[in-house]
Amino acid sequence: MTYSLPCRNAMASAILVLSIFSSVFAGGCRKEPLAEPGCDPSLLPVVFVHGFLASGDTYAEQAMRFSSNRNCADRLYAFDWNTLAGQGAAVAQLDAFIDRVLASTGAAKVNLVGHSAGGGLCYSYLADAARAAKVAHYAHLGSGVQSKAAGPDGEVPTLNLYSDGDRVVTGGDIAGATNQRFADLDHYQIATAPEVFSAMFAFFNEGRLPQTTAIKEEDNVELSGRVVTLGENAPQVGAVIEIYEVNPADGRRRSAQPDATLTADSAGNWGPWKSKTGAQYEFFVRTATIGDRPIHYYRERFVRSNTMVYLRTFPGPNSLAGLLLAGIPKNDNQSVLAVFSANRAVIHQRDALSADGYDLATATLTPASKTVIAMFLYDGGDGQTGGTVHGNFAFLQSFLTGVDYFIPTAAPASVHLQYNGRSLHVPNWKSDSEGVSVAVFD
Repeated sequence: MTYSLPCRNAMASAILVLSIFSSVFAGGCRKEPLAEPGCDPSLLPVVFVHGFLASGDTYAEQAMRFSSNRNCADRLYAFDWNTLAGQGAAVAQLDAFIDRVLASTGAAKVNLVGHSAGGGLCYSYLADAARAAKVAHYAHLGSGVQSKAAGPDGEVPTLNLYSDGDRVVTGGDIAGATNQRFADLDHYQIATAPEVFSAMFAFFNEGRLPQTTAIKEEDNVELSGRVVTLGENAPQVGAVIEIYEVNPADGRRRSAQPDATLTADSAGNWGPWKSKTGAQYEFFVRTATIGDRPIHYYRERFVRSNTMVYLRTFPGPNSLAGLLLAGIPKNDNQSVLAVFSANRAVIHQRDALSADGYDLATATLTPASKTVIAMFLYDGGDGQTGGTVHGNFAFLQSFLTGVDYFIPTAAPASVHLQYNGRSLHVPNWKSDSEGVSVAVFD
């Protein structure tokens, strides 16, 4: 089970507020891969800390890579925090979280990972000797240059990974750390890429390489995760999740009755639930708050048990994210569709993204400088597709954008999304009475 609760230099964080292998060991020797892929409970638990406006599912594929290489899935943890509130109480919350991980697993220490703003939080956490003593290794991912390795005296073994392709955080070597520079990974890939997993695995395991960087397929796939608000990661207690198997050819439900109906607990956790081998699913989420918008999530086929399936809901209007999303229309004449690229940005000339053949990976919409991972498609009011950026997204410098794209609902239909050769079909739900749709490309 993955437990989730509430770690970029100052300049990068400010930008985000406005926007929302060479050798693994330099000069070291490589060891042979771990030969046996089975779960090994002697391996230290790993605690992953996400960045600004993100959630624990940043690390979903990395967790599955770790579990494909001897790490026990129930010893891989995601720590969720409210990045809109700054570090504030988050250091103490992370400390309490790690204490619970140690008590639950019986381990003496954890391996800690922080991406982007999460790296800043982790450095603050490790600045105290008592807290640093709980961490065996720390991986600093796309999170900016620090003056020394982590810990009050730089005593925590630190892996610092950064990329020339990161347009959000300017990286560089950290004195006393094991430094690795990549050429072309974008800001989000510094947390999610297979080569980043290889570096972390070797660093955590005395230089041993992983047996594989692939996510090994399983016959019995169990799914679980959290229902939280976007940005704040507030748990949606009592949210109801209906899971429907869908026809991959059009995204339509195969049955009017859900395959499962689950309820999020007091921490927003749901599951585990056993899925059908090879099936694709819609996750329909309704919160317990009157007036909240229901959301339909469409996912690619799950090939391995995943404890980090996050279902984000719209936050209240008083938050930064809530103000941003408040302009998304409620209009039964059109559908609202968000496309989420969960493990890398969509970048013009590198990536291909289209909706019913309409090119969305353009120089205007997805330049490398914006590092777009989420794109909201809806019409600005004239019933036409203009392809321009909606005004309420125009000031954003990174991660999120909104595109003037009209999806009519007069007759039942599906939007055909294509992303780098992969496809998802999403029905044209009415955006007022039926809710917003989110398509997730893993």
